[in-house]
Amino acid sequence: MSSLFDLSGRVALVTGGNGGIGRGIALGLAQAGADIVVAARNETKNAAVVEELRALGRRGVAVPCDVLERADLEAAVRAAGEEFGRLDILVNNAGVAGGGRPEEISMETWSRVLHTNLTAMFEACQVAYPMFKAAGRGKVINIGSEYSLFGSPRVLPYSASKGGVVQLTKSLATAWAREGIQVNAIVPGWITTEMTQGVKTNESMYDQIIARTPAGRFGEPEDLAGAGVFLASAASDFVTGVVLPVDGGYAAS
Repeated sequence: MSSLFDLSGRVALVTGGNGGIGRGIALGLAQAGADIVVAARNETKNAAVVEELRALGRRGVAVPCDVLERADLEAAVRAAGEEFGRLDILVNNAGVAGGGRPEEISMETWSRVLHTNLTAMFEACQVAYPMFKAAGRGKVINIGSEYSLFGSPRVLPYSASKGGVVQLTKSLATAWAREGIQVNAIVPGWITTEMTQGVKTNESMYDQIIARTPAGRFGEPEDLAGAGVFLASAASDFVTGVVLPVDGGYAAS
């Protein structure tokens, strides 16, 4: 059974893989045997994660990448081919928040959030597709949000973009299944990251979240590692188009 989850010899590209959920999944994939391409903007944080990967006995490379630039995405995929000779797994994790009252949201904010969280995700899939097709297999893991499932009066662009991630995932899954490519999404709950620090310091909101979460706590980035390994491994070869909440029961409550 353990061989189903073994990622030895596999190569994963993780956008936004230098912190938070992206880092948690990248390290989890490495612990299962994968080598990692970290594609993110902050080169200092990139280098730190590469050192962590190497400490695990895995090979890691970092590529400066702004997902708003298709050329950067192409460079990241090219780096996987040049460094490792293959690409097996794409984790689309990079994202930004943005919101405000609907009637007050600027088009600049709307466009930036939708482009970063949804359009760039689609472009990354397009860019990775030729390598998956040539290999006859591939794994795409898109990172959504609880707001993929629920509306919010506070973060409309974010909710819209993350809702789109679900339909993008399902549509790509149906398009590429016969080519041996599985496309699934993880919907994280409330996870301790830089993006959620403001929520954790808002006592009223924090208490509401904890009260609704059956597990009774915020998740940690490493809580996403198991789901990431499952969806990246042979264990999920007959699983595609699935949206998997990893949220301590928040969505079920």
